[in-house]
Order: sequence, then C-alpha cells, then structure tokens
Amino acid sequence: MDGGMAGAATDRSWWFDAALALLVTAVELWLLADDGQASARAVALTLVAGGSLVLRRAWPLAVLAITLAAATVIVIGDEAPGGVSVLVALYTTAEVCERRVSLTALVPTAAIMTALSVARADGAESTVLVGAIATAPLAVGIWALGAYTRTRRGYLQELRERAILLERERDQLARLAVHEERTAIARELHDIVAHSVTVMLVGVRGARDVLRSSPAAADDTLARVEASGEQSLAELRRVLHLLRRPDGAGESAPQPSVADLEDLVASYRDAGLPVRLAVSGEARPLPDGVQVSVYRIVEEALTNVLKHSRPDEVTVELAYRGPGLELEIVDDGDASPDGDAPEGHGVLGMRERVLLLGGELETGRVTGGGFRVAARLPIGGGR
Repeated sequence: MDGGMAGAATDRSWWFDAALALLVTAVELWLLADDGQASARAVALTLVAGGSLVLRRAWPLAVLAITLAAATVIVIGDEAPGGVSVLVALYTTAEVCERRVSLTALVPTAAIMTALSVARADGAESTVLVGAIATAPLAVGIWALGAYTRTRRGYLQELRERAILLERERDQLARLAVHEERTAIARELHDIVAHSVTVMLVGVRGARDVLRSSPAAADDTLARVEASGEQSLAELRRVLHLLRRPDGAGESAPQPSVADLEDLVASYRDAGLPVRLAVSGEARPLPDGVQVSVYRIVEEALTNVLKHSRPDEVTVELAYRGPGLELEIVDDGDASPDGDAPEGHGVLGMRERVLLLGGELETGRVTGGGFRVAARLPIGGGR
C-alpha cells in the first residue's frame, strides 16, 4: 500500500511539473514576442529552457544551469528573455537541495541575472541602476521562498514521523502493561494455589496415615483441609471476578497483611511443619504493597519447604530496622526448597515482588544444610 501511494504521489508530481513547464514556456514565449520580433534561436532556447523544467526535481542544478545558459545566449543575441524559467529553477533548487548547495547556487545565479538585467537596460543610468538593484533581491526572495518550503516540508515530515513513533511507543507500552498485569495475576494465582494445594496434600496424606489408628485426628486434619480449600476457593473466585470486571468494580476481599502472618504460620504448623515466627523492632504502619509482598514471600518460602524439605526447624524472622524491613526464612532441611525452573513462579516470583518495591532478595543453601530466603524492603521513616 505504501508503494502504491508513493507511486501515485510521484505521478501527480510529474504531471504537475509537465503542466508547469508548459505554462512557463508559454509565458516566456509571450514575453519574448511582446519585446519584439523573436528569432528562431531565441524561441528554440526558450523551448529548451521551459521543457527542462519537467526534470527540475530530479536534476535541479542541471536545470538551473540550462535555464541560465539559455537566458544568457538570448541576451547575447540582443533579445530579452522573461527569466521566469530561471526563477522557477532557482526556487526548485532551494526547495530540493540542501541549504549549503542551494546557497552556493544562489550566488552565481543572482550575479548572472543582475548582469543580464544590466546588459538589457536601455543605457540610461537610472534604468541600469534600477535593473541592478531589483534583480538581486528578486533572486534572493525566490530562493528564500524555496528554502522556506523545504524547511516546512521537513518539519511536517518530522511531525508525521514523531506521531508514528508515539503510536508505536503507545502500543508497546500497552503490550507491556498487559504483560505485567498477566504476570502479576499469574504470580497471585500461583501463590494462592501452591499454598493451598500443598497444605491440603500434606493434610490428606497425614489423615490417610492415621485414618484407621486415630479416626478423630484424621477427622480434625480433614476439617482443616476443608477450611483451607474453602478459603483458597474464595480467593480464586475473587481474583477471577476482578478479571471479569476490568473496571475494578467487582468486590474484593481484603489483601493479606503482616498481621496475618501468625495465622499463616499456624496453618503450616498444623500441616506438620515445625515453624515459628519471631518479630523484632518497633512495628509501624507499612504500605499495602509491602504488607502483601511480605505475606506472599513467607507463604511461598514455607510452601517450598513443605514440598521439598524435611526440616527439624523452620524460622520466620521479621525485623523492623531503621528505614527498612528485614525478612528471613531459614530451615535446616536436607534439600533445596526451590524446585521451580528458572521460568517458574517460585523464587522468581519472590524476586519480582521485592524488586518492584526497590528492595533486595537473597536466596541460597545454608552451610551445613537447609535453605535461606532473605529480603530487605525499604519502608521509610527510619531515624
């Protein structure tokens, strides 16, 4: 489509140049005849100069030279050319060529036109002076008009290119926003499902082990599994409802916070994980993003421990220190809890949450066995 539009524009330019060449040639012939009896040589040169204007956009300097040469030869033959073809060629040179090139062409053109004007004067001092004074400014004015057209065309082209670039950037930003939103949703769903399914699986296995020997304990464990499943189902419904209502008008349950960590740790303790929570420092209000991220990091870390390790002790430490909040989850198990592939949502999800808040995350095995997840989050307000 672009090639067709460019071809149509080129065809229109060619027809316009052909019509302009015919018009200028007719005007030049009329002026030549009006000045007196025109010779065959003057008519032929006028036709050559006017006809060359068809090629004015392709070879502007050559066309300018042809029109100047034709005008000079006509004046040498003691006849008076109109000079219209020279002015059109000069305008085209300023419009098409670079500023430095067109300025270089302007100087000799103005000088030659002034000389020809003086040569065609009737000999009176006043007529010579008027011809010399008027011709050069006319040439400069025509050149300035062409240069202005070139500048304006470049400015409009730059605006069009900038608009296209802005449109592309807007599309890219929209795609990035969609990608980030999908990533956030996937991370949230992973946190909900991984936690609940892991706890339910562990509970079901434990209930099955004691089903015959201790039916009461099995029943109690299955009740906790049922409660965990109902809670996770409610969270999934909330997320899916929000997805169906992109305007955010859907109902949303309160997001988990640091205050819910005790209940979270207790749920893992009930699932058989020997975990304890320790909080130190002076607690203070935290941004919502920090609250959710701390909860989800602890949830993900404990889920990984429950799935991949058999620790004797797991410690969750939350410390308020100066302008930051430090979170550490350490276990003494015999396997790395990070069973996710690099493209998964385990440690990668934790790292994304921490980076979005401007914090730092460290993960790795502990000397002597176990795994450690440590996050430092800026919260401000330090003294």
